[in-house]
Amino acid sequence: MTGFDTIAIVDWSAGKRAPVRPSKDAIWIGVVRSGEEQKPVYCRSRIEAEAWLTDLIEAEAQAARRVLIGFDFPFGYPRGFVRHVIGSDDPLQFWDWLEARITDTEAGENNRFDVASEINRMFDGPGPFWGKPTEDGWPDVPYRKAGISYDICAERRACDLAAKASSSCFQLFFNPTVGSQALMGLPMLARLQRRAGVSVWPFQDWSEAQTVLTEIWPGLIEPAVKEVQSDEIRDAAQVRLLARALAGLMPERLNALLKIVGPEARDEAWILGTGHADELIAAARGQVALEPPPLRNDCFALPAGVDWTPVDDALALLRDRMTVVVGVETVPLMQAAGRVLAGDLVAKRSNPPHPNTAVDGYGFAGAGIGAGPQLLPLVEGRAAAGAPFAGSVPEGQAIRVLTGADLPDGVDTVVLDEDVRVGDGQVAFHGPLKHGANTRKAGEDMMQGDRALEAGRVLTPADLALAAAVGHGSLQVRKRLRVAVLSTGDEIVEPGSQASEGQIFDANRPMLLSLCAGFGFNVIDMGRAADDRTAVRAALDAAAAQADVILTSGGASAGDEDHISALLRETGAMQEWRIALKPGRPLALGMWEGVPVFGLPGNPVAALVCTLIFARPAMGVLSGARWYAPQGFTVPAAFEKRKKPGRREFLRARMRDGGAEVFKSEGSGRISGLSWAEGLVELPDGAVHVQPGDPVRYIPFSSFGYDGG
Repeated sequence: MTGFDTIAIVDWSAGKRAPVRPSKDAIWIGVVRSGEEQKPVYCRSRIEAEAWLTDLIEAEAQAARRVLIGFDFPFGYPRGFVRHVIGSDDPLQFWDWLEARITDTEAGENNRFDVASEINRMFDGPGPFWGKPTEDGWPDVPYRKAGISYDICAERRACDLAAKASSSCFQLFFNPTVGSQALMGLPMLARLQRRAGVSVWPFQDWSEAQTVLTEIWPGLIEPAVKEVQSDEIRDAAQVRLLARALAGLMPERLNALLKIVGPEARDEAWILGTGHADELIAAARGQVALEPPPLRNDCFALPAGVDWTPVDDALALLRDRMTVVVGVETVPLMQAAGRVLAGDLVAKRSNPPHPNTAVDGYGFAGAGIGAGPQLLPLVEGRAAAGAPFAGSVPEGQAIRVLTGADLPDGVDTVVLDEDVRVGDGQVAFHGPLKHGANTRKAGEDMMQGDRALEAGRVLTPADLALAAAVGHGSLQVRKRLRVAVLSTGDEIVEPGSQASEGQIFDANRPMLLSLCAGFGFNVIDMGRAADDRTAVRAALDAAAAQADVILTSGGASAGDEDHISALLRETGAMQEWRIALKPGRPLALGMWEGVPVFGLPGNPVAALVCTLIFARPAMGVLSGARWYAPQGFTVPAAFEKRKKPGRREFLRARMRDGGAEVFKSEGSGRISGLSWAEGLVELPDGAVHVQPGDPVRYIPFSSFGYDGG
């Protein structure tokens, strides 16, 4: 299993029964279920809290929701203590030992100091437990720590030291203290962990458990707790915020934290999140705790000695060096189409959740049906979708069932309406009938805990149907990649404006903006920058402040006015890829203020081809999706073409009458060919002579996620 549907954080208490009116120093439970924060639960006694937690575990299991429950007291003691007390290092055996001795009442009366006295008598000298309400009570428990020698075991666990926790598990009195909470909490945990599907982290394998019990410490998020409203009870705020923090982490990140434990954890337990307080504080504040690191400045560097780069080598370099650069957010299911799934989606419940009928008809136990005419009495009532039959159907009897209805107890086979006659409270039909006919098994589509969808998938409407069917109302997705598009050049003017002699309209920017929007990215129009170093620098600065990736067109070569490549070269992160490609040999790649820049050719045909072949798959990875390799099809050519060796060529093409025809001119300035085309024909690097009927590779624009319209 991966991920948790419900997070519950418990602030435990060793005190007496709390007042009716919610107050501090009581038991508070913070809950986040399916991403929704619940009002903190107030429990007046430990007995009441244990009953509430027991009900929670049962209810969440029945609803097929996986639960993590955190408790703010030690699950274990320093290494050596448990062995000295019970002769074994197993902390769960000590839980059972403690459960057999601790008594508690609804009023909160308990014998924890008596049990501490019994343990202290097992050690030479005073302690290890200390602290009590009065100096003259419980003579075996020292009033103060002075004089206690922690030689058999340390005073603090390794995780206490790592987390800089404020109290030792041996301190029973005087704030801050957790020793009494542990003595009164571990017996409760002993009872909870014996329930089916419950596992204790890190003592047991938790990876497949329905309910996982963990140790937490609200002190890890203290800065966030200090920011709450003054009228909110501190204990309630702590559990609410820590539940929010853990629920706000990506499933794979929370799983990673559960795997981060010290070598002493199997004996002493561990505090979840130790060493990662900053991450939890950010999540408690509702911030995205983890953002992917930026790309390195040398990520586009070519191997030494490389001059002309074959297309396949260039693609391999991009595939190996691109990583996701966008963070994660949770969106309602209805808004997730076209978004990139951030983590594996695991089924919260089976689909279908229960055995049901696939047709309208009559249901019964199939084992009793033989060959020939059958006549079965009908049970009063029926089963319909959303209105199940509450009773049981005796063997040898039948019941009316409608499509989609849960199969009642005693029913495993259904006969169709068309195959029966009904009258006088009976149903007649001919056997034999295959056992299980016209029914669907529970989980025959997908079982609870199965991986329904893989991380990196661009979600389709059908994916949303599947996510809904297996219990998800919201999804964790990657934030949309922000793509800034910038045109450069004195000769470029805004479409529709007045063009002077020697000027051309900006065809690239509207093409690239709409293209990237069609890919599902958020686009940022950076306009045009003149051939001026200061203007181009300012445009790049503005783009880097707003975007995750920058697409420029023009100025990417090595001429006097090619300011894009010149500025990138100044940063030390410029790579001019001379790709063995037609159209579009020059491709400037670099970093500007930590943001990747794709310097595309100024020619619109070359700009489109380079975007589809190189920028499109790279931006897919940057957005969190998988590498986007377009699907091509082998089709007969409807053209003749002689090609020299040395460069791969992409011809504007479309399918007509079962063959691929190409645009009448290969001129890169013929923009009309882009509008005419519906895809590309890819010709290999070597020399070829294509004749009509020869097989060629045709890649429709739709294979790039672009329909050409």
